[in-house]
Amino acid sequence: MLALPAMWSPWVIGPAGAMLGAAVLALALASVLARLAFRLPRAIDPDLPNEPTARHRRLRAGFLTVAPALAALCAWRYGFTAASAAAILYIVVLLALAWIDAETGLLPDALTQPLLWLGLLVNLNGAFAPLEDAVLGAMAGYLLLWSVSQAFLLATGRVGMGHGDFKLLAALGAWMGWGSLPSILLLSSGLALAAALAMRVLGRLEAGQALRYGPYLAAAGIWALLRP
Repeated sequence: MLALPAMWSPWVIGPAGAMLGAAVLALALASVLARLAFRLPRAIDPDLPNEPTARHRRLRAGFLTVAPALAALCAWRYGFTAASAAAILYIVVLLALAWIDAETGLLPDALTQPLLWLGLLVNLNGAFAPLEDAVLGAMAGYLLLWSVSQAFLLATGRVGMGHGDFKLLAALGAWMGWGSLPSILLLSSGLALAAALAMRVLGRLEAGQALRYGPYLAAAGIWALLRP
């Protein structure tokens, strides 16, 4: 078992080296996940275009730019430690999931489920949350959105949220603990509402049209990790 001091023991390479190393690690992870961001949705939905679209290329460029920048911020925030390296993995996977959901409306189990299990593994000795809080966070994260979705279905007869959102919030709870879930839900809901209003004003969202929630959950999950 990985001891807590080892997770937070700094690797002595200096602040500049830490941020550079973090950016390189993020780029290495992002290069793999960029390929998966194209392949995984098409394995789920064969009707998606077989060639990268202009939007896909724009999102890919944004992903490859933002990932190393946030990784450097993570190293500055936490130092260059095993815990920081784990946090960078968390951030890059969340960015990839946000990209996939924004483009295709899918949150592949191939990314959400390993993210959940990795969160529990990293928190075996409480790296980001006590293990008990992480387990409760995973359970509560899934059940919270599942309950909201079921209530919406009963009230309207329509499905308001996909199961991928349940699994993504469960993964965030596994990493950050159950105590982080209210602030994650509040922030993600606020971001989604602001985005929906802006899209309605711009004519890009019709009344009754579903809004993809995954990007806002991912943004709130990253904020929960990097906040002071």
